[in-house]
Amino acid sequence: MNPMSDWLARPGGLADSLLSMRKAAKLTGEQLATTLGWVRSKVSKLENGRQTPSEQDITDWVRACGSDEAARRQLLDELAAGRAAHRQWRHELRRGQVELQTDVDELARRATVIRNFEIMLVPGLLQTAGYARHRVLENVRVYGADEREVDAAVAARMRRQDVLHDGSKRFEFVISEAALRVRLCPPEVMLGQLDRLLSLAGMPNLTLGIVPFDAEPSIAPLNGFLMLDDVTLVETFASGIQLQGDESAAYQRIASFLLDAAVTAEAARQLILAAQDELRRL
Repeated sequence: MNPMSDWLARPGGLADSLLSMRKAAKLTGEQLATTLGWVRSKVSKLENGRQTPSEQDITDWVRACGSDEAARRQLLDELAAGRAAHRQWRHELRRGQVELQTDVDELARRATVIRNFEIMLVPGLLQTAGYARHRVLENVRVYGADEREVDAAVAARMRRQDVLHDGSKRFEFVISEAALRVRLCPPEVMLGQLDRLLSLAGMPNLTLGIVPFDAEPSIAPLNGFLMLDDVTLVETFASGIQLQGDESAAYQRIASFLLDAAVTAEAARQLILAAQDELRRL
């Protein structure tokens, strides 16, 4: 999903080069961290491709390992190439998301546990075609994406919803009550979307939680995220990132805190019905 992460962690890539350089210098990770004044986890993250080094990080690493200028330049060239790949990926995100829809579809079909939290939006796997169209059209307005790709992007999102009927998978969706009430599409489209939520809420392998406006969550929901087993995807206006390891584990804990703050079952159903009633009175 994220070429930068793939670039860093690929066999023989930048992360491997940093690891090999440290070992050639006969330094442990702890010794290197102490020499550089870093926390031990930073060395581990850089060597596993879970953190992108800065130019200064590379310069300091090379110096601490006693390597030469040629080695430093080679590592800096690898870093530049990885950043170029990431810029291209961000461009793809802005370009209409058809390719990214396909990538997420592949990850979703392989996953056994899918967890999704959203603040303002209905999660993609629960969206109607009408609601999804308005989300894709946002990319046309914001990024100047080709409007001719809208139908293909919506169709890709709808195809992905086939996974909801796979009884071997477990789904957990948590949304803020704002996702039910903020008018991000015309009332008639939103009414259809709310009907869709009511119909899906009774599925045996699916949990729908709603964090009410009057809830007191133990953690502030700063952004939405999608978890596919142990991989977490976070999308921003500018790009998207794929997290694994300790960073993804943190999102596992966050997802549990948010579910604890949510209402489910009949209480969630009543919030959806209340949002529908409000729309019908417009």
